[in-house]
Amino acid sequence: MYASTPDPQLSQRDAEFMALIPNAEPDRMFARYMVDNTTGEPAGVIVVETHQHLLYYTMPDNKAMRYGVALGNESFGWTGEAVVDHKAEWPAWNPPAEMIARWPQVHQTAGGWTNPLGARALYLFQNGKDTLYRIHGTNEPEKIGRSVSSGCIRMRNIDVIDLFNRVPVGTKVIVR
Repeated sequence: MYASTPDPQLSQRDAEFMALIPNAEPDRMFARYMVDNTTGEPAGVIVVETHQHLLYYTMPDNKAMRYGVALGNESFGWTGEAVVDHKAEWPAWNPPAEMIARWPQVHQTAGGWTNPLGARALYLFQNGKDTLYRIHGTNEPEKIGRSVSSGCIRMRNIDVIDLFNRVPVGTKVIVR
């Protein structure tokens, strides 16, 4: 087993917001670790293994950073390939009309610590079009390792900040 990596440097705003969000200690299976790259993908690719609830960011020297994730429940899960079109810190949340129809209690939320997208979001596009799926933080870290979302890939806030800092716009994302 590899040692967990240190947490990324947080801005004052990050530290203030994150102090307000519940912090669940992850099951060791879903903690952040540097591991051998077993994805078969070259360095610089994000791979989400949905059956394992794990996300890998492949790195040089056949290594990968592994993170635990929460995924879409069976009826809302998504698989395929995309690219990170853009990234945002403490993004605003604009739920799609289909989600509002299913759950009328949801509503648009400004960026900040109460936002369901958490500390960071990576916006996934296919062929120049928004998939409406994101890799993002969460204000429900206790759900990492489960299939509970409406399709997005949720990460602990400290982990999505780490991934956000590593990943450039244009990064290939494979969800399988």
